[in-house]
Amino acid sequence: MASTSASLHVPHTPDHVWRLIGGFGSLPDWLPYIPQSELAEGGRVRRLTNAEGETIVERLHAFDDEARSYTYAILDAPFPVTGYLSTLTVHPTADPGTARIEWSGTFTPDGVTPAEAEALFQGIYREGLAALEQTLRTGV
Repeated sequence: MASTSASLHVPHTPDHVWRLIGGFGSLPDWLPYIPQSELAEGGRVRRLTNAEGETIVERLHAFDDEARSYTYAILDAPFPVTGYLSTLTVHPTADPGTARIEWSGTFTPDGVTPAEAEALFQGIYREGLAALEQTLRTGV
């Protein structure tokens, strides 16, 4: 089992950030790499289409609106891992006007080394959080 995480501090309240990223189908609202998200099974499964036209299917495992957190698993994707489970959380900080967003995941590498799989998802998380920061900066 391998794991990685990335985090970002932003000058926005946790509630503001959560309103943007807290919906399981909201990735296209802040992540340009995912221009399309279709929800199924009552909002518990999302079918994502990435910028290259590839499909990623994920299932929501846990959702906690009060804690501003959700956990999901990849059911089908073009990634060299199995058993992928990830959590996206918006944490409050000591300053009520700021938030820390954390994106973390665990997975079993499949055909690549643990370091390669960790680097792949570290890059995805960092690029995703950078896109979120840019979206927040533009006034969403």
